[in-house]
Amino acid sequence: MKINRTAHTARAFSSSLLLLLGACAAPDAAPPPAAPASAPKSATPSPPVVSAPAFKDWRDAPQTSGDWVYAGHTARFVSAEGTLFAMTCNRAAGSMTLSRAGSANASLPMTIVTTSEVRTVAVVQGAGGVQATLAVNDPLLDAMAFSRGRFAVETSGLSTLYLPAWAEVGRVIEDCRQGA
Repeated sequence: MKINRTAHTARAFSSSLLLLLGACAAPDAAPPPAAPASAPKSATPSPPVVSAPAFKDWRDAPQTSGDWVYAGHTARFVSAEGTLFAMTCNRAAGSMTLSRAGSANASLPMTIVTTSEVRTVAVVQGAGGVQATLAVNDPLLDAMAFSRGRFAVETSGLSTLYLPAWAEVGRVIEDCRQGA
């Protein structure tokens, strides 16, 4: 009687493979322990748990919801709540005004964070928000336009904006410089 070694080897190999795959399967997770039926209640309420942000670097933060809109000499970042941030050219003065929606009781600093530069600028309360004015040739404007993917606008007392560095940012800067 002849033994077909090829068929025998193939069956042994496939059986071994099935055993290995079965051994690699993750074991079933044990159910969490049940809470005691009558847990003692504390007379003093525990402080609320404040969770840390899920990101370690500002570049990992989720982008602020909204879109850039360019009209005239202004690039505005608009969300469902309205205009959150605007860059407005004043050709006659050779300047760019950065406006952040929100109010402040006194002059506050605004920090612009880009991939190449971090700068704090003084702001004043203006119509509809706080405003900072920069010279149209200020390198911070270039850093905002060429930041990798986004830049951040931080103002004390207001939520940080994580804005995309889309074409509208560079366009308002370039149009302003050409007219100056």
